[in-house]
Amino acid sequence: MTTTLNGRVALVTGSSTGLGKAMALRLGEAGAKVAMNYANDEARAASAFEAFRATGAEGVMLRADVTDPADVKRLCAEAAEALGPIDVLVPNATCEQPQKPIEEYDWAFYQRMLDFFVKSPYLLTMECLASMKERRWGRILNIGSEVFDRGVPNFSAYVAAKGAQRGWSRSMANELAPWGITVNMVSPGWIPVERHENDPQELKDGYLAGIPLGRWGVPDDVAHAVCYLASEEAGFVTGQTLVVNGGVTTC
Repeated sequence: MTTTLNGRVALVTGSSTGLGKAMALRLGEAGAKVAMNYANDEARAASAFEAFRATGAEGVMLRADVTDPADVKRLCAEAAEALGPIDVLVPNATCEQPQKPIEEYDWAFYQRMLDFFVKSPYLLTMECLASMKERRWGRILNIGSEVFDRGVPNFSAYVAAKGAQRGWSRSMANELAPWGITVNMVSPGWIPVERHENDPQELKDGYLAGIPLGRWGVPDDVAHAVCYLASEEAGFVTGQTLVVNGGVTTC
């Protein structure tokens, strides 16, 4: 069976590059109308949207800071006006993720992590929830990370925020199930995208050596998982975390 999202509307935040861009492209190829989002780089966003439109999919590219309540309200209103009520919500936007000892963090950085991975999904869900409940159908797909399962050191702010995001997702899955709304997480491993271009080669080699499937993951691996969980076929799957890392966390 081929996954189809014909007639659905998706919003993918942070989708001008990397995994978010791949998710938006795959959802569009499956038939969804897709509202893409960026925060800063207009030229990169234009290039990403051009690639999206080249697939023949329908969508819009919208600028917004998804940690700002007013911007989120505007983003969701503009997406719904252009494409229709949002059925599939993918809070994917992120910020810098430096690895360093806890002594080198401050609370402001911890708060920044929480703003992206707890506050933003909350704000976005609040804007989309009424129409999902009214139609008794919805998909909320948070993007987690294997770092929570692995307890990666020198990464405490990011790991803590991803753990909080997972807990929030599990609670919301139970709360929203009576309305036919599923809430799941897709948690990628280290999948090199543009922001990893300057990562040390020895770190890359070490990580690759520990992947049981013996290859790097690619953005489409994550995008296909997202597309499945957004579909009708996944209608009985909720409160789950699908880890996409080639088996790293089985070791």
